[in-house]
Amino acid sequence: MSGKVRDYSKLAADILKAVGGEENVIGATRCATRLRLVLKRSNPKAKEQVASMPGVITVVENSGQFQVVIGQHVGEVFEEFSNLVNIETSDVENENKGTIVNRIIATMSAVFAPFIYILAAAGILQGGLILINLLFNSFAETGTYQVLSFISWSPFTFLPIFIAITASKHFKTNTYIAVACCAALVSPTWAEMAAQIAEGTNISFLGLALTQTTYTSSVLPPLFLVWILSYLERFLNKRMNEVIRPLFVPLLCMVIMVPLTIGLIGPITTMGANGIANGYNFLAENAPALAGAIIGSFWQVIVIFGVHWGITPMVLANFDLYGRDSFQAYQTIAVIAQVGAVLGVVLKTKSQETRKVGISAGITGIFGITEPAIYGVTLRFKKPFIFGCISGAIGAIAASFFHPYYFAYAGLPGPLTIVNGINADYPMSIWGILLGAVIAILLPIILIQLFGYGEETAKEADSNNTKETQGQSEDFVSQVNEEIIQAPLIGKVVPLSEVPDEVFSSGMMGEGFAIVPSDNKVYGPFDGTVVMVAPTKHAIGLRSKTGVELLVHIGLETVKLDGIPFGLNVKEGDEFKKGDLLIEFDQEFIQNQGLQTITPVIVTNSAAYEEVIMEDIKESAFHQKMMTVVK
Repeated sequence: MSGKVRDYSKLAADILKAVGGEENVIGATRCATRLRLVLKRSNPKAKEQVASMPGVITVVENSGQFQVVIGQHVGEVFEEFSNLVNIETSDVENENKGTIVNRIIATMSAVFAPFIYILAAAGILQGGLILINLLFNSFAETGTYQVLSFISWSPFTFLPIFIAITASKHFKTNTYIAVACCAALVSPTWAEMAAQIAEGTNISFLGLALTQTTYTSSVLPPLFLVWILSYLERFLNKRMNEVIRPLFVPLLCMVIMVPLTIGLIGPITTMGANGIANGYNFLAENAPALAGAIIGSFWQVIVIFGVHWGITPMVLANFDLYGRDSFQAYQTIAVIAQVGAVLGVVLKTKSQETRKVGISAGITGIFGITEPAIYGVTLRFKKPFIFGCISGAIGAIAASFFHPYYFAYAGLPGPLTIVNGINADYPMSIWGILLGAVIAILLPIILIQLFGYGEETAKEADSNNTKETQGQSEDFVSQVNEEIIQAPLIGKVVPLSEVPDEVFSSGMMGEGFAIVPSDNKVYGPFDGTVVMVAPTKHAIGLRSKTGVELLVHIGLETVKLDGIPFGLNVKEGDEFKKGDLLIEFDQEFIQNQGLQTITPVIVTNSAAYEEVIMEDIKESAFHQKMMTVVK
């Protein structure tokens, strides 16, 4: 299920309860689309429970994390979750750290995700300036350009300070001490001293010769600084008198950590980051087609498991060392291939809801965010995801013959950042990226039109190819591969897309319709079992004998009514027949509370079926056929 979540506090509380409560949560971070939790104990049932919550797209357990994929509203949910869990003071020593690889990936995610949109915005601004300079050669000489240029570079220049803020929260150390230490790394005075060392001047600290390494735009030096600082600060806090602690802990931390970093930690970690970057560059320079094929085909697979943040230090090292990077060029093509796969589904599908979800996911993909496209469309139907990966590989291989590069960092590589590949010294770069992008967006569309997207075997269940009797109004005979869903309410039928709540209208929860009821009863839409009744009685989950799962949500925001206007005739586990009275409700009471009675009816396991075919009906009636679910 997915969509906009209005009651963020409730969703956060529900997630916390499902994963075992505050005592089971070691850490909580977020990225562009995911709430990432580190748990002491994993509950096998928690994944399915959380994934079924309204507003949650899916749940991924990987890299030692319980990753709740929410989408664009993850920030609001994370804020509410943070208010429920005291992460800052949790016992680090009790943390279930997991493997080294998992810890590294989790750290990169926690550090970079909170400010990735800042870097993305700065990268888009740089791309815009590149375009303007192409159109107006004299623009680079203007004060306007100079101001916009230094604005775009500022987040990268002072990247260690951003890292200090997020890393201090991840490693649970004092943020202000971390910022003070990392600010020293980007001090203009140190830059001047490093320049003097580069020119041959010997400068030492307590006899230790300093190197010419500078730390603007650096990643690993500030990251390691804060990590070691967290141990140093805890050591000092435990052993220092509380009267002098507020002053002398920051003092000792700064005078120890800053020289230690510029003298030892910085040079070593910088060499490590540069070594990794050079290793990738060796592959990209000597076997560019292989590098392109690997990134183009597997990048989105990496995104599924949420481990894509681990590549960030290498990419930033490339920009710092050479002012360019080929990884993001290939990465962009992989992203565009998933957008192309979504467009292919939109063009192919006969389902209005699938088309609506696809358009929404495609728009977010334009901005370089592919999780909605992956979980909402391409991976859901499997074929589009595979076609996207194949197209990404082919597009990246084609681009590799032009030696494509990005010359400005893109926080979220995608269609909008293609201009970052423009550079006068590498004129063929942009042409390679454009060629790869064209292949990546067109090829999956063609493949899906030719081979379908996973629903192509579904046939419309109209009057010409069903076995139902003409004029029969009280019963329907389903074909072997079909399930007939009757109207659970009587009233005006409204497309799900017009429900004024994005949790339902987005289609992420599944396909279906909505009814504005003209009476006050909910009837059994098929023969089945009650599998869920909301504690506040406003929603009921039903499962047919063939496995179709249906949610009937009476009204919008009616959870606030604490069950007052609802009367249940069934309970969880009860079996029922088509037409049985399940719930009675007081419409007038609901409306008097200022709430709407429009009732979404959703097949929550739509992804398990080839097609959900809606009837073109304006008014529902008792035993009225509303839709056909095709296996």
